[in-house]
Amino acid sequence: MKKEFYQGNRNRMYQKMKPYSLLVMFSGKEVRKTNDEYYPFYADRNFLYLTGLESKEFILLVRKDSGEEINEKVYILPPDPLKERWTGRRMKPQQVEEMSGIGNLSYVQEFEKDFHKLASEGNYQYLYLDLFKEDFEDRDLPAHQLLLRAAAAYPYLQIENANAIVRELRTIKQPCEIEAMREAEKITRAGITAMMKASKPGMYEYQYKAVFDYVLGQYGPQGPAFPSIISAGENNFCIHYYSYTGQAKDGDMVLNDVGAWYDHLMNDVSRGWPCNGKYNEKQRLLYECALKTSNHMFGMIKPGMLMAEVDAEIRRYNGLMLKDAGVLERPEETGAYMWHGGAHHVGFDVHDAICPPKRITPGMVFCVDVGIYHEEWGIGFRLEDNCLVTEDGCENLSAITPRTIEEIEDTMQKGYFAADYGKDMEHI
Repeated sequence: MKKEFYQGNRNRMYQKMKPYSLLVMFSGKEVRKTNDEYYPFYADRNFLYLTGLESKEFILLVRKDSGEEINEKVYILPPDPLKERWTGRRMKPQQVEEMSGIGNLSYVQEFEKDFHKLASEGNYQYLYLDLFKEDFEDRDLPAHQLLLRAAAAYPYLQIENANAIVRELRTIKQPCEIEAMREAEKITRAGITAMMKASKPGMYEYQYKAVFDYVLGQYGPQGPAFPSIISAGENNFCIHYYSYTGQAKDGDMVLNDVGAWYDHLMNDVSRGWPCNGKYNEKQRLLYECALKTSNHMFGMIKPGMLMAEVDAEIRRYNGLMLKDAGVLERPEETGAYMWHGGAHHVGFDVHDAICPPKRITPGMVFCVDVGIYHEEWGIGFRLEDNCLVTEDGCENLSAITPRTIEEIEDTMQKGYFAADYGKDMEHI
């Protein structure tokens, strides 16, 4: 993304803030894994959405005075040759400005002094913080820690919800975001088709994952957009399965729920295929129910439709398909085979942190996810695609990945060639 994208995001944010406000956003800190080891740093996505900066411990401080008068400042880590020798070079001021479009910079040690001066001088009434927690027991982040200090030292500052504003902005994707998602779809397709071509009875789940990770590694160092869900046989009945220890036996279905990212934008694609390359009668029957349901949804989603109706219609229509196929006696019993929701938004997060919309509007991107889990038959899979809402309908962004029975079986018969993915590598 170019700096103009992040500048535009901030300007839209500022328009929604009240006059005489302060905004503080944090990039986040490393989380300790064990002893002297940390988990890889993962920048706060709202901070990233506003700045484009992925370095740890950065802080964005903005003040909005009367009218449209805005002052922005980013606090960065100072140079430290010894630490940089161990953990890599820190971003320099010129790099920060080129990436974010913010030229007013200080080192993080100056933040407390600057914030105290602004908060105590009496010119500001509101303090915008991103205080979101998924669960009450989640650890406190730097914004929560600042809230406690501010409540004690500056009780006259009214706390406002920065998270709600950013979520609203992230709900509608901009053209550059959509183009990045298209690139992510191409990478995901390469990884999924590689697994299809490599598939064979006796293959372990960790081997499927290794194929996917290897192919994604040819497109950049970032790897999968989220922990890949790759399972076979009875493990397909664990919706979020991460063990990768099972073995695909002849006749088993392989389930994948995976995604790539490109320029911070993520996708989420699921396919289910027989490890031996040929759907049996029952697998074919259930897969066709899911495919018909998915095609039905992509034929009807359009602006103005209630967002809640996406999931409801997936369940209703899939119930009809399962009844017609003789699997259900009544469509209302579809919950016996559909165990999870059918739609979630994607973007800077794979389950994107957006403001849940009442109605669908152009520029939204969400998954159409049809899962069928028939334990008695030993068949579990999902067919998940990414839906871009257009001005008069929608587009299946992940239609480029084989999704019909014919496409999948044909792909699997071709065998695995790394060169298929645009890379000059030897035949594997």
